[in-house]
Amino acid sequence: MTHYIEHDDLLNALKERGGLPVGSFELFMLAYEAELRSIHHSMDDLSCLSVLPNLIPFPHQIETAKRVIHELHGRALLADEVGLGKTIEAGLILKEYMVRGLVQKALILVPASLVLQWTRELNEKFGVRAFAQRNEWSWTSYDVLVASLDTTKRDPHRTAVLSQPYDLLIVDEAHKLKNSRTRNWQLINEIQKKYLLLVTATPVQNDMKELYNLINLLRPGQLGNPKDFTKEHVSTKRSPKNPVALRHALSDVMVRNRRVESAVDFTERHAKTVPLELSIEERELYNAVTSFVREEFLRRKESKRSVLALITLQREICSSSYAAMGTLEGMLKRGRLTPSEAVRVQELYHLAEAVPGYTKISKVIELIQAINDKVIVFTEYRATQDFLLYMLQQSGIKAVLFRGGYKRGKKDWMKDLFERRAQVLIATEAGGEGINLQFCNQVINYDLPWNPMRVEQRIGRVHRVGQTRPVYIQNFSTKGTIEEHIVRMLQDKIQMFEQVIGELDVILGPRAFEEDVLEALLESRDETEIQVRLNVLSKRVKRTNLSNQQGTAT
Repeated sequence: MTHYIEHDDLLNALKERGGLPVGSFELFMLAYEAELRSIHHSMDDLSCLSVLPNLIPFPHQIETAKRVIHELHGRALLADEVGLGKTIEAGLILKEYMVRGLVQKALILVPASLVLQWTRELNEKFGVRAFAQRNEWSWTSYDVLVASLDTTKRDPHRTAVLSQPYDLLIVDEAHKLKNSRTRNWQLINEIQKKYLLLVTATPVQNDMKELYNLINLLRPGQLGNPKDFTKEHVSTKRSPKNPVALRHALSDVMVRNRRVESAVDFTERHAKTVPLELSIEERELYNAVTSFVREEFLRRKESKRSVLALITLQREICSSSYAAMGTLEGMLKRGRLTPSEAVRVQELYHLAEAVPGYTKISKVIELIQAINDKVIVFTEYRATQDFLLYMLQQSGIKAVLFRGGYKRGKKDWMKDLFERRAQVLIATEAGGEGINLQFCNQVINYDLPWNPMRVEQRIGRVHRVGQTRPVYIQNFSTKGTIEEHIVRMLQDKIQMFEQVIGELDVILGPRAFEEDVLEALLESRDETEIQVRLNVLSKRVKRTNLSNQQGTAT
């Protein structure tokens, strides 16, 4: 109940309590804020929203923060689909706990390329004095620290982190914790923390155990012991026994928002397949490599690793003969080939060396010049990436590289160069993880991964909250190659480029997509059988999506 007092009574009361100046605006604002707090919203509301003038969160982000704080007690897996702002949700939770006085010391562990991005967002959007870890003294110097997970797991940093308690620990790209035997998982498990947030759009990629390991970090025993989990929830290595029951078990620890259910008004996607005809020399090289791969597959079928290496070689030919030359040279140098194999590989190397032109590279230069705006070009291979950079520079196009292996400072520098000076960012898969590039709306998939969610991660760098323009995606497809099969299946059968496929990645998926594709390509006798098997795979994925959507509705 609100109490009112007369004007004279207020003046007398103020004078009696220390003779404070009655006309002080500061005094008025303090009294006003005190009154607000005394009649404040229920504890179910977020107090931090009133002190965040630079942030207008979406409803799903606010609801997620409320749910994590009030229902999940600060220990949660934030698993929204790509581009829905999981970082904002984590920031809201951190800020709310700080406003309530429940969190003072917080540690945020992220990939090296995201350290400065997280630090800037916490400072600029949430008013949190966060600092980037730079040396071994940082661990004890700041209350809110953002650090690389890879750095933190190594001594002396690991020892420093484990020696002190944290009120809140946040781990971004938390799918890197999928294996409980790794140093990453063990570090997070050993850190002293009251609250824990794991952030990832893809908590399951290849194995149901990955999900179990993540949940076990948050709430040990939530899914039982490993034996119980397998018995109750695992049908095969990559599919649940009862998706509805598993979702129910996860509801106490996981929040997953989907684009179709959110109030975010995303810009349109426009996807286009760019078919390419290999030159005579490129076709001769591809056919020779394909023949070699099939012969070796039949001979080495028991060795999965060697077969994967051969398939990589075949895919590299679709990328650039320059990339394949590096692999062929490596095979010769390692000296593990039989004399006859060495002769074949040497012949393939000479064929690659003799290719006079590069169909894909010529096309990408043509497209970039026509677009005349910023473009992200994704490739699977570093050798192709380096060669693309050289060829673009020769054409007068300013481009920069982004890939794993770069130190944090260099990754941030490359991102800033792309935004301010360069027209093109040539990225390997590391560029498809975590970074925000909404200032760009053009994506060229020079090479495509086989996993649809990896493609979605790429597109999600530009097609996300904050993008104001339509997003254009161009997917290269070399005719009559392994690449054409993959592009056709993703484009026509799964239709994943113009609609987000969020159902493929979590608790749903049939088998590992990439392994299914590999089997179809290697075990088929001809092109017709390959197409039949890939069609069957596409239909199975569609059925899985449908059944899981129905499960969600239930």
